[in-house]
Amino acid sequence: MLSDYRVHTTLPTQDVDALRRFYEGVLRFEPASVLPAAVVYRAGEGSVFAISRSGGRSNGSHTQMAFSVPDIEAAVEELRGRGIAFEAYEEPRTVNAVARMPAGRAAWFKDPDGNLIGLVQFDEPA
Repeated sequence: MLSDYRVHTTLPTQDVDALRRFYEGVLRFEPASVLPAAVVYRAGEGSVFAISRSGGRSNGSHTQMAFSVPDIEAAVEELRGRGIAFEAYEEPRTVNAVARMPAGRAAWFKDPDGNLIGLVQFDEPA
């Protein structure tokens, strides 16, 4: 049953307005819906994600949302130009922010609340 429905990510924040400045100002998303405790954003191919008021905090220890990109080096450089600092890891080893993964290449950065956001360029179309 659930496999018939679109899925989306909800990222936690204790301050929706502050996190909006990052997603709208730095990443350049436009709100699709603004609710009292959440903001919904549209992304490619009909996907959406939300930032939502939460008492909990992200620990940033795993990817919470990832964007499929056609050219990961270009995406990394564009985001660096907007002030994004990418994570560096020994495992998987990152070189210039990009790691080789079994299904392709990936890079990660954290939003101001510690949510770990990924970029992935798959070897084969996903």
